[in-house]
Amino acid sequence: MAKPGKTPAKTVDVADSYAVRLMQHLVVPTFVIDPKRRVVIWNRACERLTGVTASEVIGTNKHWQAFYETKRPCLADLVALDRPEQLPEYYSEYAARGHNGLGFSAENWCVMPKLGSQLYLAIDAGPIHDEAGQLIAVVETLRDLTDQKRAEMALKELATKDGLTGLSNRRAFDQMLMSEWARAQRTQKPLALLFVDVDHFKLFNDRHGHQSGDECLRAVAAAVSRHAMRPLDLASRYGGEEFALILPDMDCDTACAVAEEIRCAVLALQIAHGAMGAGEHVTLSVGVASHIPSGADGGPDRLLGAADEALYVAKRLGRNRVICAERVLAEFAALGREAAAVPAPVRRKSA
Repeated sequence: MAKPGKTPAKTVDVADSYAVRLMQHLVVPTFVIDPKRRVVIWNRACERLTGVTASEVIGTNKHWQAFYETKRPCLADLVALDRPEQLPEYYSEYAARGHNGLGFSAENWCVMPKLGSQLYLAIDAGPIHDEAGQLIAVVETLRDLTDQKRAEMALKELATKDGLTGLSNRRAFDQMLMSEWARAQRTQKPLALLFVDVDHFKLFNDRHGHQSGDECLRAVAAAVSRHAMRPLDLASRYGGEEFALILPDMDCDTACAVAEEIRCAVLALQIAHGAMGAGEHVTLSVGVASHIPSGADGGPDRLLGAADEALYVAKRLGRNRVICAERVLAEFAALGREAAAVPAPVRRKSA
């Protein structure tokens, strides 16, 4: 007999309770951990989703092994620990539905070691408290959104990729340039931009046909893409036979070296040209600019204009060369020409 005013002690056998038997037969993959983050329930739907049987995880803290190759907390663990601040560390999409209250929801890719394939899971985890407000369990439910996520990614890729070359398209270029320009303003580091143009491409098409023209563009695109090696570098097809390369945190000299590597790489392909007025092989003209944005610059139009002008000058000086915007006048002087003798280019590019 319990003393008056105190809650009677409850000795409920979790494994045999009606609620547990019901949970075992739910079609929704579900598992439950106790306050020490040990698995107490791992239902059949969870076994099917993960390939991990209940006997492998019940009574252990090893539930993470069903989803990841290296140890890290699952969403239920973050609820049990009351760590909403760690959600951004582990999940790309997340929401905390109340501090110490209604739990968390999140989405992410899981590697699913037992299955040998990745799944994109929507995850909900919520706490269960006793009458005194003490945490007694955390329930985590899972939904497989892999097909939907892949369809979404495919649509996004269609919206941002150039169909012919597989490079980023003009829309993606514009978005990335604005983003990297803003970042360069914050960090006060240089942002470099290359405009790469296939020389005499119209003559190439006229001589070899549009199918060969497409093959030529794909070959040039591959050469440009190979030089977008860092995570924030972006190679794109700007339009027609023109490509662009965004190179964050790079000064003009280094960007010119990258441009020269691209020019030489395409020259080494020895794609036959031979049209009257063009050389024996396909060549590139490249305009390079790099700039550290100041507060007075506004958008990246100055960088776009400088790279565009450098490309224009590369073509005026005979094509098959790299010109840096910072050294345009010096290039003319080296050829014994007056800068004023060359018409100023019409600005074709803006942010």
